[in-house]
Amino acid sequence: MGAADAEYLSERIGHIHKLTLNRPERSNALSSTLQRGLVEELLRAAEDDEVRVIVVTGAGERAFCAGADLKEIGEIDRRGEGFRAPMGNVERQVFEVMTETFKPTIAALNGAAVAGGFELALSCDIRIAAEGVRLGLPEATVGMGANFGSVVLPKRIPYGIAVEMLFTGRYITAEEAARWGLVNRVVPRERLMEETMQLAERIAANAPLSVRSMKEKAIKGLEVPLWSALRLSVGPNPYLSEDRKEGIRAWLEKRPPRWQGR
Repeated sequence: MGAADAEYLSERIGHIHKLTLNRPERSNALSSTLQRGLVEELLRAAEDDEVRVIVVTGAGERAFCAGADLKEIGEIDRRGEGFRAPMGNVERQVFEVMTETFKPTIAALNGAAVAGGFELALSCDIRIAAEGVRLGLPEATVGMGANFGSVVLPKRIPYGIAVEMLFTGRYITAEEAARWGLVNRVVPRERLMEETMQLAERIAANAPLSVRSMKEKAIKGLEVPLWSALRLSVGPNPYLSEDRKEGIRAWLEKRPPRWQGR
């Protein structure tokens, strides 16, 4: 686990890799160092066969993440240094890395998820929110661009609703987000992490190769026609794995399976 004064905390709980944004005094804003740290954690988790699910949340109750650290960006502007657009940096963007990881990802929204914080939540597979949490992309009100959100949000909800949010910068509640399918479920704040970890544990209990194959096909199949998607050869083939044999044996013997990830 990271130090108490670190910008994020990293914790392993069984097969779950939990990341906590740890800048509550700054509404867990994404500083450049925090973004680099999260990218490194995601890449390490992808390489670790013991990790089956990644959970991301924020410290405190005020915010999951308030997006980019505008104070840091303001300092860059004050010094007269060049500011690079999101996809023009040497380093990879955290939203891109989160989206591309083949491990299932869950965002536990303990507080407001706005601007880049909402984009971070959108980059995860599943979102669970505490009651009353606000979500939105207010970039148009401060001259930013919501590069990731502009592409992803219209893929998640009806176009008209997505662009209204983008053009106006208005916030929606977790309850409204759930009606549009942006949030899987809304739970009382005191039960947020319990419900999130229960879901993560349920996913982690399944065959890791099967889950990985399902995620890769689900994501890549969205962009191609049905009959082409059915023939996609992506990720491991669970039908040819030792875990497939073990799963059937365990079912016949009425015992829990012992997955090996191969």
